[in-house]
Amino acid sequence: MAIGFIFLCTAVAWMVLGSTVTARSGEADGSLRAEVEQLWGGEHLQRAPVAALVTHDVERAIPDFKDGKQVGTHLEIVRRDRERRPIALVKSEVRAALDLEHRRKGLLWFPTYGVGFEGHYRFENDSGERGDADIAFTFPSAQGVYDGFVFKVNGREAPAVTDLSRGAVLRVPLEAGQPVDVDVAYRSRGIGTWSYWFGDSVSQVKDFSLVLATNVADVDFPNGSMSPSTRAGNTLAWTFQNLVTGQHIAVELPSRLNPGPVAARISFFAPVSLLFFFTVMVIVGVVKNRNLHPMNYFFLAAAFFAFHLLLAYLVDVVDILAAFGISAAVSVALLVSYLRIVMGQRAAWLQAAAAQVIFLVLFSCAFFVEGQTGLSVAVGATATLFVLMQLTARVKWAEVFSSSTPSAGTSGLPVSLPRS
Repeated sequence: MAIGFIFLCTAVAWMVLGSTVTARSGEADGSLRAEVEQLWGGEHLQRAPVAALVTHDVERAIPDFKDGKQVGTHLEIVRRDRERRPIALVKSEVRAALDLEHRRKGLLWFPTYGVGFEGHYRFENDSGERGDADIAFTFPSAQGVYDGFVFKVNGREAPAVTDLSRGAVLRVPLEAGQPVDVDVAYRSRGIGTWSYWFGDSVSQVKDFSLVLATNVADVDFPNGSMSPSTRAGNTLAWTFQNLVTGQHIAVELPSRLNPGPVAARISFFAPVSLLFFFTVMVIVGVVKNRNLHPMNYFFLAAAFFAFHLLLAYLVDVVDILAAFGISAAVSVALLVSYLRIVMGQRAAWLQAAAAQVIFLVLFSCAFFVEGQTGLSVAVGATATLFVLMQLTARVKWAEVFSSSTPSAGTSGLPVSLPRS
């Protein structure tokens, strides 16, 4: 009962510590990411420009008749609503370059990047009517900054942009069958994911080419996005002649290991490590008749907790791997120096130190490999079960428990005395 109470109290302390680290890292509410987006820029979702034809009122010559004979004509304006009709995008040549440069805010690393974008588009007025063409370009992020911005339609530059959320718009006269060439370029900064959208629903894409260069190889493609047509090193290419799709193009840049969330997850997992360690210590103590007093278990739990406490605050000042190594070394040193005095026998405290390295250090290392924590616990639990089964296979448990005499205040475990 006493050992169980010590375990529960330590588990509660770990939950509090893990919650504290989570709050400090800002992972729970996303506040740090919002701050980084304000300083650096948000995710980029670049849309293709759109064009619409605005028709005009039309003048027509109306013949005048008198006594069945045409005697002249007069001009009459045929009123027509100034309707907007979409103009087909028939060609797209897009180039983009992403330069990943991680930035740290608090206990989190963010995959920030610089982006250079160039797009050459062609629209074609196939309506058979003349009018004005409104060409609109939407910025990929309303929170971004855009250096070297160029927006030209048939060689004519757009007026200055006054509202990033509304984008850039330029109106040019357009004859029937006349093509419209649009050039766009800028340099900007973003975070996390870069996307290129053809439209908000199913779109038909003609004569499309996008070449994306990055300075990293291990980019990912989010759900709902298309894999590149070709890939050469860090250069990705999407090429389509006549595509109908509801998907889009997107790449997700790799993130660095975040010290805050990793330290929090290690703290939340710590009770499992301590449970394994206590189980081994109790069973080996019973088998070898080297039982410890509950107060000894209290200090062992404190040595375990010291690892997570140091790790939680060292990640603020040093790299997480260095913080992990320092914390592990201190925790192991605390436990070994203590058990060397309590247990005396070299083999006994070396076995305890080995158990701590396995259940505390190695189990915690699993959190540095994404997605492998569960497998590590399963393998560790199975290996521990195997060792304990082999160790206790010849033990006559009836004799062990019948011969044990509880001592006052020790919860049935005899007190071991330091040996000289």
